[in-house]
Amino acid sequence: MARKKQYIEEDVIVKAMHLFWRKGYENTSMQMLEKEMGINKFSIYSSFGNKHGLFLESLKCYKSKVASMFDKFQKASKGVDDIKQFFYDSVAISSQDDFEKGCLLTNTYNEFSETDDPLINDLMVSFMDNLKKLFIEKLKLSGYSDEEEITKLANFLVLAKHGLAAASRVNSEKEIEDYIEMTFKNL
Repeated sequence: MARKKQYIEEDVIVKAMHLFWRKGYENTSMQMLEKEMGINKFSIYSSFGNKHGLFLESLKCYKSKVASMFDKFQKASKGVDDIKQFFYDSVAISSQDDFEKGCLLTNTYNEFSETDDPLINDLMVSFMDNLKKLFIEKLKLSGYSDEEEITKLANFLVLAKHGLAAASRVNSEKEIEDYIEMTFKNL
């Protein structure tokens, strides 16, 4: 007879997500996961298959936690002002009690950029493509019409967002504000 789980799967995924967020995938050991999640390796393997499966579940959990911020951004209709607000919102969300500093997806994008992991790479490409499409949409709302210029600006904004995520882990609120203001000064 199968044993009943002594934990709530959603709760342990959140705990794992935070650990991956702080340490990254490669720097997170199974022992660290056991300690953080409060369950043993057998339970991790039983529920998630392996560390990789748990990491994928952690990414899904993170995306669901930031979904409201993306929904707000997607529904907004003020163009470049919406992008700027999205930058501020992305910094503000990481200061909430149940969030770490920075962005788990940006961290993952950086960590897995040179690996041959099709599942993670597909998730990251999909996320970045979606973000770039949203930037393009908002730029067009602001009156930009030259496709080449829009693409260059969207690429710049994706890179600026990566920089913001990294900076928000270590820089002061004032430095972050200056970064965002300077990013949008000439848009």
